[in-house]
Amino acid sequence: SPRSPAGMLSVVAGLLLAVAAGGRGSAAAEQDSPPGSRFVCTSLPLEAAGAGCPVPMQGGALPPEEELRATVLQLRETVLQQKETIGSQREAIRELTGKLSRCEGADGKSAPGTWKKELGKGKDTMGDLPRDPAQVIDQLSRTMQTLKDRLESLEHQLRANVSYAALPNDLREMLQRRLGDLERQLLSKVAELEDEKSLLHNETSAHRQKTETALNALLERVSELEKGNSAFKSPDEFKVSLPLRTNYLYGKIKKTLPELYAFTVCLWLRSSASPGIGTPFSYAVPGQANEIVLIEWGNNPIELLINDKVAQLPLFISDGKWHHICITWTTRDGMWEAFQDGEKLGTGENLAPWHPIKPGGVLILGQEQDTVGGRFDATQAFVGEMSQFNIWDRVLKAEDITNIANCSTNMPGNIIPWVDNNVDVFGGATKWPVETCEERLLDL
Repeated sequence: SPRSPAGMLSVVAGLLLAVAAGGRGSAAAEQDSPPGSRFVCTSLPLEAAGAGCPVPMQGGALPPEEELRATVLQLRETVLQQKETIGSQREAIRELTGKLSRCEGADGKSAPGTWKKELGKGKDTMGDLPRDPAQVIDQLSRTMQTLKDRLESLEHQLRANVSYAALPNDLREMLQRRLGDLERQLLSKVAELEDEKSLLHNETSAHRQKTETALNALLERVSELEKGNSAFKSPDEFKVSLPLRTNYLYGKIKKTLPELYAFTVCLWLRSSASPGIGTPFSYAVPGQANEIVLIEWGNNPIELLINDKVAQLPLFISDGKWHHICITWTTRDGMWEAFQDGEKLGTGENLAPWHPIKPGGVLILGQEQDTVGGRFDATQAFVGEMSQFNIWDRVLKAEDITNIANCSTNMPGNIIPWVDNNVDVFGGATKWPVETCEERLLDL
């Protein structure tokens, strides 16, 4: 009957073991027998055959020699078949090795076109990366997935054609090492591109923030100019109206004062409030709320306060008409002058002598400050209108003040000029187009 290769191998092994055992038995007999003795083979009858002497099976069975010969022939055929199988497996291994060598191209030495991949309308390669890091990362992700799919397909083919365990150990290690190197190179390239993307994003954000800041500043400037041009003929032709005696109507000058050793303050104002017009303006600094204050409170005359020191001014402006007021002061001996409608009405000295005006304070129109920028008192509020509030860092000449008052000279203050975008109004105070300088003169 036909035998399997495993069965034939078992028969051959059994025969070899029997021959070996017989050899060992003969050798032992030779050792035990005395020298010069010999063995004699005698035939035995069939009945005397024991279990240790097997007899060929009757009924057409082959003798042991024929059976052994047949087994050897079958083994030869099996060996030839195994050689053919091994040859085909070697061909498959060489083919897989060639495919894997074509796959490992991350070092840039692969054949041209290995890494090429269609993306949209154009082609991108590892040597010609797109400028967009996000597109590069997406391309690498797709490439890695494609490689993984191909490797899985190769593994399936490997399992189908040849047993993985049948591969030599050095070949398995080489394949695993190449796959590991390829994956590490891809991951390293992705990490580099991620870093470049993050750096580019940060630079883009900083540039966008600077651009937005510049655009916002330009938009604010344009809005201010449009507002000024739409409301007034020129930036200085407006007035601030404070119609009620409250503690919440006021105007605020955006700019602050530097340190001053002398100043001149001029303004046009109109008020018919009584008793007293209130506080046309006040300047407060940390630690001194009355650094500079012009106030007419109750039945008191108009007073000028500098560093909480007081000088009474001979001015009379509560008749409901426009008046031009100028006040000069210098720290040298604390000398001061008071002008009304271009005429000097009073002068004095010893008003806070040798005290420089402190910088960085808050300048308020229409309210007296008890703290910097706040704590207004309604009884000290200015009621009326004012315009052309200007401050210089020197004592103006009397002729300059007269020319300003009679409208022959337009001299904006070099420290605080009267312009629309430098004055904010709060609490219901409003800005209106002001009468011309000549119309204000006719009102005198």
